Formats: sequence, C-alpha cells, structure tokens
Amino acid sequence: MEESDDLVELGLLAALRLAEDTPWGDLTLISIAEEAGLQLSDFHGLTRDDLTNAFEIYFDAAMSADGPAGGESPRERLFDVIMLRFEAMENYRPGALSLMRYRDRTPRLLARLPRHRAASAQWALASAGLDDDSGAPLSLKIAGVAIAIAQTERAWRKDEHGDFALTMAALDKALRAGEDRMLRLKRWLPGKTQDGSREPDDAEEPDEPPRPRHKSP
Repeated sequence: MEESDDLVELGLLAALRLAEDTPWGDLTLISIAEEAGLQLSDFHGLTRDDLTNAFEIYFDAAMSADGPAGGESPRERLFDVIMLRFEAMENYRPGALSLMRYRDRTPRLLARLPRHRAASAQWALASAGLDDDSGAPLSLKIAGVAIAIAQTERAWRKDEHGDFALTMAALDKALRAGEDRMLRLKRWLPGKTQDGSREPDDAEEPDEPPRPRHKSP
C-alpha cells in the first residue's frame, strides 16, 4: 500500500471514531489529524470527501480477509464473503451510520455511489471465485451483486441487536432473488456446444438453500 493510501486509511478510521459523537458533516481535517496522531500537514491534498469515498474500499477488503471462500454453491460463497464486510463495519457502526446519513443528503457523494457499489460487487465476486463469465456475463453478475449489497446495507442500518439477523435475512433474500433473475436470463444467453456452435441453455433449478457459516436468522 502506498503512503497516501495509508494516510487515507488512518484518516478514515480516525474520522469514524470521531463520528461516534460528532456528525460526519461537522468533522474537520484538524480534528481528524489529531485523532489519528498526525499533523494537519500530513493530510495536505486530501479532503473529508476523500475519506468518505474510501469507506467502501476499506471495508471491501474484509471480503477477502479469510482467503478464498469455500462454500459449496456460488450463493453460499457470496453470502459468506459479503457477511465478512458487514461484520467488519459493525466495529465502527456509530461512525459508519453517521457517514451514511451525511452521504445520503450530499449529491456529490451520492453521484459516486453506483461506482462504489459496482467495485464492491466485483470484489465480492472475486473473493468468492466467481469473477468470470461462467453462468452469466460478469457485467450482469456485478449488477446483481451490487443490488444485493445495497439492499443488505439498508437492513444492516436497522440491525441494532448485534446478531445480524436482519442483515443475514436481507442478504439471503437478495442473493436468492438475484439467482432467480439470472436463471430467467439464461434462456436468452446462449452457451457453447462442444463443436463451438451456440445454443440456448436449458433453465436450471436453483441450488439447495445455502448452509452459511453464520447462523440463520
């Protein structure tokens, strides 16, 4: 990681700690630098928006923290890696919620959110070993997983009991819905035969329900 990336990470975590008691929009770079144990000059060229935009990237890294996912089905592997992301966010819940509330009412930050969602989805697929075109084009998989992450985040924001019940239920529902959409789309996505010609794939039945390592809600 480059030095500038280290500073952004330190600044982000310091800001998340401060945001437990101070609204995200009221944070200053001076207060963030002091919380991080750094000089203001260390953050020269950075803004609070830079720290806000680093939020998704930082917590996306948690999805690959345990190495390649080992679930039996694609849905199970995606479930496990995406839950790692929300578990990591839980450690900074008050600050993360403050950041999200600020982001929700700030158009310049909302405009970047679809790009962040797509990046999160692509890393989730990579962490689950699914970042290829098998089953469906990667672009479609990214779109589906991005929707699932967004829906799960809305549930996580309401999940205040620490047991992830709402979060897991929302993620499972979103991944199942995405899987169903992909199965319907497959009839329009031709596959290759052994001789290289193309023919439509038959519709497949969904896999058995996943057996995630997390307790079902």
